[in-house]
Amino acid sequence: MEPQHDFSELIPGLPDEIALECLTRLHYDSHSVASDVCRRWRQLLQDREFYYHRQKTGFTRKSACFVQSGPVQSEPGRADAKPEKQPKYSFTMFDPVQGIWDKIDPVPKYPDGLPLFCQVASCEGKLIVMGGWDPATWEPLRDVFVYEFTTRKWTQRVDMPSTRSFFASSAYNGNVYVAGGHDENKNALRSAWVYDIFGDKWTELSPMSEERDECEGVVVGSEFWVVSGYDTDTQGRFKNSADVLDMKTGIWRRVEGTWGSSRCPRSCLAVGQNGNFTSWDGYEPAVQVGTCGVDLGDRVVVTGSGYQGGAQVVFVMEKTDQGQNGKFTKVDFPYEFSGFVQSGCLVEI
Repeated sequence: MEPQHDFSELIPGLPDEIALECLTRLHYDSHSVASDVCRRWRQLLQDREFYYHRQKTGFTRKSACFVQSGPVQSEPGRADAKPEKQPKYSFTMFDPVQGIWDKIDPVPKYPDGLPLFCQVASCEGKLIVMGGWDPATWEPLRDVFVYEFTTRKWTQRVDMPSTRSFFASSAYNGNVYVAGGHDENKNALRSAWVYDIFGDKWTELSPMSEERDECEGVVVGSEFWVVSGYDTDTQGRFKNSADVLDMKTGIWRRVEGTWGSSRCPRSCLAVGQNGNFTSWDGYEPAVQVGTCGVDLGDRVVVTGSGYQGGAQVVFVMEKTDQGQNGKFTKVDFPYEFSGFVQSGCLVEI
């Protein structure tokens, strides 16, 4: 519904600075309805500067967003329940502060399940899903979709410029950076691109120093780190190095000795207090298989199993005042959120 009014004041009778603080305190669930009050409210609520104002004043909320399969075990008390032959993945969310689990509406193009191994990132209250394999044909995809939490709507964006799977990605300041992975012929890639969320535009970056398939991406400060991976001819032999992009200058540098594990870094990479990289599977034995960790700043949500085929468990680790890892606390979850977690990311709304 198009708002029919454009009040000269945000809230009649109140100075704009006070009205702004009132609207800042609205829960994001209310933004869709509030946008229908008047055009000025809609423009404000959808303005990225308003998002940063909410973030600065402490009124955004941090949650872990997971690409999660449906339940793989029978629900207690239902002996007739059987797991799906082919897992179907969807987006789920967990707010560890309030202990709330929730689901995100399906991507309209894929109502029966997300693309397999799709890559996800989040920036400025938006969720971005890229690539993956068609769940019906297993053909690699170049689709890009963006979910706006304040409107609860998906929009399809311009496709990725090239086909790639198992690539590194991370978001920063309205941009999503992607690098590495492999093409449709399983050739590992050096190439990298950046996607402007607001301009809906891809720009090619200079290539990395070497091929990196099944690498992991993380933003540290103003740098995009592409950690580990392997070459086309050395499949499965993960490197201990990283390529690091200075996002201000667009220049890459290579750093040795960043990844000490011989395993794949995807979803399990942890950034230590001193900037070193480790794996979340080494912190808690109950999540050493299929580990996925999502760092929310003051705490981390870690999922996984204690052994191959074991039940999914979830832990929350709160950091100390010095930023060090604290105690892991196991949390309960509803049956419908008991499936395998493929990957995840921080969502700040």
